[in-house]
Amino acid sequence: MKIILLLLISCSFIAHAQTLQVTSPNGKLKVSISDDNNQPQYSASFGVEQIIEPSALGLVFKQQAAFTDGFKIVNTTKGSNDTSWELPWGERRVVTDKYNELLVELHNSELIAGNKDSAGTYSVRIRVFDDGFGFRYEVPKQSGYEQVEIVKESTEFALNNADKTTAWWIPARGWNRYEYVYNETPVYQAQHVHTPVTFKTDTGIHLSIHEAALVDYAAMTLNQRRPGRYVADLTPWYDGIAVKTQTDFTSPWRTIQVSKDAKGLLNSDLILNLNEPNKLGDVSWVNPGKYVGIWWEMHVNKSTWGSGDKHGATTDNTKHFMDFAAKYGFDGVLVEGWNIGWDGDWFFNGDVFSFTENYDDFDIKQLTQYGAEKGVKLIGHHETSGNVTNYREQMQGALDLYAELDVEQIKTGYVADGGNIKRIDKNGIVRKEWHDGQFMVNEYLYNITEAAKRKISINTHEPVKDTGLRRTYPNWIAREGARGQEFNAWGTPPNPPEHMPTLAFTRMLSGPMDFTPGIFDMSFNGLGDKTNRPQTTLAKQLASYVVLYSPIQMAADLPENYEAKLDAFQFIVDVPTDWEESIALAGEVGDFVVFARKARATERYSGDDWFLGAITNNDARSLDIDLTFLDTDKKYEAQIYRDGDKAEWKHNPYDYVIEKKVVSSTDKLTLKLASSGGTAIRFKAL
Repeated sequence: MKIILLLLISCSFIAHAQTLQVTSPNGKLKVSISDDNNQPQYSASFGVEQIIEPSALGLVFKQQAAFTDGFKIVNTTKGSNDTSWELPWGERRVVTDKYNELLVELHNSELIAGNKDSAGTYSVRIRVFDDGFGFRYEVPKQSGYEQVEIVKESTEFALNNADKTTAWWIPARGWNRYEYVYNETPVYQAQHVHTPVTFKTDTGIHLSIHEAALVDYAAMTLNQRRPGRYVADLTPWYDGIAVKTQTDFTSPWRTIQVSKDAKGLLNSDLILNLNEPNKLGDVSWVNPGKYVGIWWEMHVNKSTWGSGDKHGATTDNTKHFMDFAAKYGFDGVLVEGWNIGWDGDWFFNGDVFSFTENYDDFDIKQLTQYGAEKGVKLIGHHETSGNVTNYREQMQGALDLYAELDVEQIKTGYVADGGNIKRIDKNGIVRKEWHDGQFMVNEYLYNITEAAKRKISINTHEPVKDTGLRRTYPNWIAREGARGQEFNAWGTPPNPPEHMPTLAFTRMLSGPMDFTPGIFDMSFNGLGDKTNRPQTTLAKQLASYVVLYSPIQMAADLPENYEAKLDAFQFIVDVPTDWEESIALAGEVGDFVVFARKARATERYSGDDWFLGAITNNDARSLDIDLTFLDTDKKYEAQIYRDGDKAEWKHNPYDYVIEKKVVSSTDKLTLKLASSGGTAIRFKAL
């Protein structure tokens, strides 16, 4: 592993106006910070083009003087880093961490003038990589600022030529959290948005604004003031305060990924690199894999979460799924609806859920023993309906129960309208909080750290957005945080054909998503474009296992639907979820995506095979793909699962072809994708 570390070149300056610059290692991306206005500002350029116009920096407090006007640069430290580190699981095994850094210390004018009784100092740390940059605030201990309440950040993101820029976005602070169809609009229509939010300039430069390492702080949304000028809008507590903390503290990193084209965003490791290394030590107990479960059948009304004649979470039904999982090599079976509290309208049942008591027709101890005999793990499930106080009071016992039963993974759920997370404060008063406010940011992480003590991994649904904390806490194995497969069963409208090709360039830039792909029966509500159903071909469902990354992938459909099409199901059986390398080969936001990934060597996989996934929106298209990513010294059997010549998603989604051919790295393949179609390929090393 290459390690070159050059750090700490410090300079002090007389307090006069100045502009400082830090450049990416390849010299293409430049970030400047200046104090020559009344308020410190930063800006950025990529090549010859300015991408961020001068944008304000600063913090505003409820009681203390703001860190905004009158601050000057008094000290700087420059450094650089060229290292690599290993992901215990992920899109690639080895991550390159190469950047140049500038740390700027700012003092207010009175402190500079020698008023020793004055306080007012903070630093801005800027790290510039070839694939983007991040900056954060670092506030030291200082008199008068021991305890602080941040009302807002003054941080701006002023897009250059915003009137000629396109945005892909979802609304912030809405009732449905992050679960919206993405909008593609001019920037001026993207008024208040969640991050990551993706932009494309008229010259083809792509930007994604997000944040990294969100810990003990409010999540950042973007609120557009003047056209193209966004300000960081922190999600507040119930009382309107954004962040309650004490010095010293650091903010999350504010990040901007930058690329000359769309696919470059997909190949970025910026968010991971701006997080702290693994704090959990040995995490060999965190196991990527594939699972099936008692889940989709509730969404299509075959069974129910609540008890009764149609109860899905029964001992017999779970054994049926475990038998299926064992037969085809799946690692686990998720069971939802097993615990007391689902009867009635469970969306509002957060007060009555028990996380240790099962329904009478579900024998959890018998099932974990049965699974152990089959080599299949029970995957736990904790749905809170947004009542986090009820969950917190039971969490220790609930995690202990699963640890005793050798349950390795838990899917948690926090279903509640945005701003309606229910907690009870120390005075017994019910408060309502947002999913992405500081209170819930800490609550989610508490669940992760408590699970880690018991060697349990967590897959959070209705989560706070991903900001790369899987690097620091590798048992945070996946999240939802977007409109997933379930909307295709009952959502109005269901996810449109462009949804997955948009997710790849927006939500997926933040980290893994438990999208739950793999629906084979598209006609449970009838075909056509007027029903709730997956608006894709079957081949696109297969390709999504490669395109939409998660270390835990669900085969979401019912066992009988897979056994009716075993030839196509073979790709789901074969595809791994843990990768040695991942390369985005081609794509345009919302239009199409092509990914190649190489299997990581494990007990199950040799590490020699590559897999490819290609998906498209409503437009059928033909793509010529070079196979130069394949190892040059090998030949491969390309096992191709593609749309048939008559395939199209509305009326003929089941037309698919499976074919084989021998290829090498010098070959090209032409991929013909039907309307909302796809191609999935296993390159099996010969």
